[in-house]
Amino acid sequence: MLNSSIGIFDSGVGGLTVYRAIRERLPEEKIIYLGDTARIPYGTRSAATVRRYAYQDASFLYKQNVKLLVIACNTISSVALDLLTENFPVPILGVIEPGAKKAIQTTKNGRIGVIATEATVESNAYVKAIKTLNSSVEVYTQACPLFVALAEEGWHNHKATKLIAIEYLSYLQSQEIDTLVLGCTHYPLLKEVIQSVVGSKVTLIDSGACVAEEVEGLIKSSDTVTSNKNTCLDSFYVTDSGKRFSRIAELFLGQPIENLIAVDIWDENAKFKSNIDINLSKLSLNNL
Repeated sequence: MLNSSIGIFDSGVGGLTVYRAIRERLPEEKIIYLGDTARIPYGTRSAATVRRYAYQDASFLYKQNVKLLVIACNTISSVALDLLTENFPVPILGVIEPGAKKAIQTTKNGRIGVIATEATVESNAYVKAIKTLNSSVEVYTQACPLFVALAEEGWHNHKATKLIAIEYLSYLQSQEIDTLVLGCTHYPLLKEVIQSVVGSKVTLIDSGACVAEEVEGLIKSSDTVTSNKNTCLDSFYVTDSGKRFSRIAELFLGQPIENLIAVDIWDENAKFKSNIDINLSKLSLNNL
């Protein structure tokens, strides 16, 4: 497993902010990225649908000989981490817990805000994770679905983005938060405008940067740091046309990507089908 890859997956391009953070921390490692662009967005899907999609995504990457899997999507992390952990014999990291830990470490007044997709907010995943770590803090959440489209359009400093941010963030400001978790991997691209709205006294938490730190710690503690310098291109897979992905990826990464491959993953879960049927039947989606 020493020279195996790190697998990262997301519903689309948002997880590239996580990819970028991991690449900066671990330049020697080979990374395989999967964006399920044919079925984006996940944030407005039901929990059952997200779990099914996530299983197929993870199955594809597991077959690429990865040593760990990173769920670079808050929506998937909030509703499917338990399912994937049960079914795949490699470490799996989501973005919820690392972001929650950092928020607890950062807040001084015990009032934490979380912005995320509708699915992540409805799952209550961040509230549960933060409260588990410190039950005395107050957590306030706000869905910001338009932020995803604004990030992908490259409207990072557009006046429309500022107006929408003011509308979305007014509730959290009224709660006098001092810490704000960016609970969607697209949102770091809008960090400048978000910070301008909430003010300098509010610290922004980038969950992608937090999970990158956890990945580094995990592979070092498990002695799976690659023994060979990475001289190969990272691999990027998409499940639909790569043209739009490439355009947006360049916005996210600041440079064009290479080695982009379109794949069909819908039969990739055959090997584990009996397991997923059993495990899904044991889990109540109403409790997610």
